[in-house]
Amino acid sequence: MSLTDRLFRPLLSQPARPLITHYDDAAGTRVELSVATLANWAAKTANWLVDEFDVEPGDEVAVLLPAHWQTAGVLLGAWWCGAHVVAEPTGARVAFVTPDGTGGTAAGGTAVAVVALDPLGRGLASAPPEGALDYLAEARLSGDQFSPLSPIGGDTPALASSTVDELVERARERATELGIAAGDRVLSTLEWSIPGGLVDGLLAPLVAGANLVQVTNADPARLADRRRAERTTVDLLA
Repeated sequence: MSLTDRLFRPLLSQPARPLITHYDDAAGTRVELSVATLANWAAKTANWLVDEFDVEPGDEVAVLLPAHWQTAGVLLGAWWCGAHVVAEPTGARVAFVTPDGTGGTAAGGTAVAVVALDPLGRGLASAPPEGALDYLAEARLSGDQFSPLSPIGGDTPALASSTVDELVERARERATELGIAAGDRVLSTLEWSIPGGLVDGLLAPLVAGANLVQVTNADPARLADRRRAERTTVDLLA
C-alpha cells in the first residue's frame, strides 16, 4: 500500500474535516483544505504523473518547493503512484520547481513542472520558461480519483533513503517525540526540507491524525494571533 493510502485511509470517514490550513504571511493569505480537497489534488497529481510521464513505483520525482498547500498535493500525489521523492533533479522523471526556479529541461531529460504557488490554485500568470510545464494548469485536467496500476510494496523507496514502511514508522516515532496526537491542531513554521523537515512538518502530524496549520514566511509577531484564531495545541517552530 502506498504512503498516501496509509495516510488517507483513516481520514476518509470525515472528508469535510479541515486537514491543512496554510498561511503565507508575506502574501497575507489563508487557505484551508479539507481531507477531500487535499485527496482530490493528490489524485490529480498522481494521475498526471502516471499518464504524462509514465511514473512507476520507485521512479524518482524531485520536489524543490517550500512548505505550501500545493506542495502537499504534489508530494501526496507522487507517493500515491509510488514515486521516490528526492531533493536532486538529476535522474528524476519530473522536477517540481517554484516560478523562480530553473526552467527548461534538466540534465538527463528530466521534465520540469513549475508550481505557481497561487493561493487560489490558479496556474502561472504567464507562460512557463521554454521546455517547462505549468503544473496547475496541466494537472487540474486529470482525474479526481486514483488507483495505483500495480501494488506498491512497503519496501518501495519513498523519501530520500527511506522506504514506505520506514517512513511511516519514522513519522509515527517523531509524532510521539514531538507530542502530536490525534485531534491536535499543530502550528508549524518548519520548512519541508528533505528528509527531516518533511517528516516532522508534514508527515508526523498527518500520520498522528492531527490538523496542520502551516505558516510560510512567518511573521513572529503574528504567531500568537494564529494560535488564538486557529486554537492550536502544539507548536513546531523553526
